[in-house]
Formats: sequence, C-alpha cells, structure tokens
Amino acid sequence: MLNIAVIGCGVIAQYHLRALAKTKTARAAAVCDVRDEVAQKTAAEFGVARWTTDAGELLRDADIHAVILALPANIRTPLALAAFQHGKHVLTEKPIGMNAAEVRAMLAAQGDRVGACCSARYRSFESAKAATAFIRTGALGRIRTITCRAATKPADQPNPNPPVWRLRRDLNGGGIFVNWGCYDVDYLLGLLDFKLTPQYALAKTWTVPEAFKAYAAPGSDAETHITGMVTFAEGCVLTYERAEFSSLPEGSVWQICGDRGALNLAMLRYTSASLTFTQPNPGTGTKTTAIWEGEESGTGAEHDGVVFDFVDSILDQRKPMTTLQDGLLFARIADAFYASADTGQPVSF
Repeated sequence: MLNIAVIGCGVIAQYHLRALAKTKTARAAAVCDVRDEVAQKTAAEFGVARWTTDAGELLRDADIHAVILALPANIRTPLALAAFQHGKHVLTEKPIGMNAAEVRAMLAAQGDRVGACCSARYRSFESAKAATAFIRTGALGRIRTITCRAATKPADQPNPNPPVWRLRRDLNGGGIFVNWGCYDVDYLLGLLDFKLTPQYALAKTWTVPEAFKAYAAPGSDAETHITGMVTFAEGCVLTYERAEFSSLPEGSVWQICGDRGALNLAMLRYTSASLTFTQPNPGTGTKTTAIWEGEESGTGAEHDGVVFDFVDSILDQRKPMTTLQDGLLFARIADAFYASADTGQPVSF
C-alpha cells in the first residue's frame, strides 16, 4: 500500500483526496497545510489519520512514499525538489512550474522517482484514449496543423472574491495560458506523444478589459486573452487562442490536421461526446465520419485519472501520462509566448 501525503488543502486537494479514497493500492496517509485549522478539518473530513502544518516533516518521513503538491505555482517547485531529494514520488498540480528553468531543476533532482503533472487531466477520458490510438495508426498522415481556439462566457455576476493568484504573473507564472493552456497543449501534444521540436513562437496577450475589471482580483497583471503560433521542426504548426472575461462568443475547437485527414476532438467532458475524422473522398471532396462516440459528462475522470495513473505508474514502474520531460515542452512554449508578447517580436527556441 502506497502512503501518499497531500500537501495543500485547498479546493483542488479535495479532488485528489476523493480519488485516493477510491484506490485499493494507495491511501492518503497525511495532509498538510500552513493553516492548522484547514489541515485538521480536511483530515477529519476525509478520514486521514495524520495532519500537519510542516511539509518538511512529511518529506523526511520514510513511511511516506509519494506526495501530491496541491499548492499555488510559486511555492510548489521548492517542495518538489525537496521531495525528490528525500526519495519521494511527486504529482504536481498545474502549471508544471513557473518557467522552464524550474522544470529543468525538477528533472535534475528527480532521479529514479516518478514525476507527473496534473495537466494530463483531459487525456484520462475514453475519447482521448481513442484519439491517441487512432492517430497512432497513421490515418492523419504527416501532421500539418494543431489547433485550439476557445472562449468562455463570463459568469452573469463576478466572483466577489476572485483568487488573487490566478491572474498574477509573480504567483502563477501567467494568466489564462498557464491556467487553461496547460490543459489544451498537454491534450493536443500528448495525443501526438509529445514528439515535437519547437522552433519559433509569436504571441500577443491582453489583460482583462475595463468592462470586465470586476472579474479579476485587484493587482491582476496576467493575460485573460492570448493568441499565438509555434512552428515545429517536424513541419507542423500550433495555432492557439484562448479568452475569458472577453466579448468573444463562447465556443471551442481542438483539431489535429494531417495531409491524409483531420481529427476534430472534444477535450472537455460532454453529455454526448464524439470524435470525427474528415478525409479526402473522390466525387464529394471530403467525407466526415465518427470514429468514437460516448457519454462522458459527470464521470470525474479528469480528476480521478491523474491520481490513478500516478499510483499505477509508481507500482508498475512505468511513465505517467505526462512526465516532467513532457511538461517541459509546455513550459518552454509558455516562456516563448510570454517573451514574444512582452517584446513584440518572434522568439526562437
């Protein structure tokens, strides 16, 4: 039985603890939070025998085999480094780090321990597994374009207490790109097994517009709208746009297109999900067929899946869905996008 400590007892930790309660090969052996009342309450709610306000106490304990870091990005990396140095396996929340340098530091400290990132959440769905298997058949041919364009509708009323960290570059590393782009990029590039070599990036970002200022916490300086492009040595291009707290109509597209066909994807959970394949068809130009259909809403797979995969990767001595090395690709793209947006110039990798 794996003993796992959950460090950080905020909202996302609740999902990790629920997932651990469903496994038969691992358990939540301890929880930790700097707020003693929150740590104690979380332990009681989830039936965890041990709670503490000192993460170092858990990292030094040989009976703790692994940790889940459910904390803000700006304080996770030092804990990940310390965990690896004490021989622990690590599942870290997203984004994987504040920048690529932090991810490289984690890789250097990892040794033979498992290091995984929660940005893999949406590849836990059966639709994502079906898409991966389909792409591996070579049906798309040589990949040309990888596309994400997504805009979410602002809530009818702003949250009176929006999280301060969420749109702060010093606390989160960025805004919507590290909040949601980590999922989009992990999903799309993960379906391609992360086997891409970035060459150049160009991006533009915008902070929250005046009309939606009430939706962001005071002092927010990170982007709520981003558009960018990355070229890869393999001959394909990623085009990306995401927006929140904007006037763009709500909608989303995730697509991978090759010279033999294009796959239209469904990253998020849907009541009726489907993957469609469009390919050349003499006489009609193209034809579109469904390659997978199913029901995915309410499954909770995106939260349970990363924990189950983390546990199994430790026990089976295999790679998790998204390794630290995989996550480094996202971090490099994020660094390049922000550098391009800050300077107004294309950036080479």
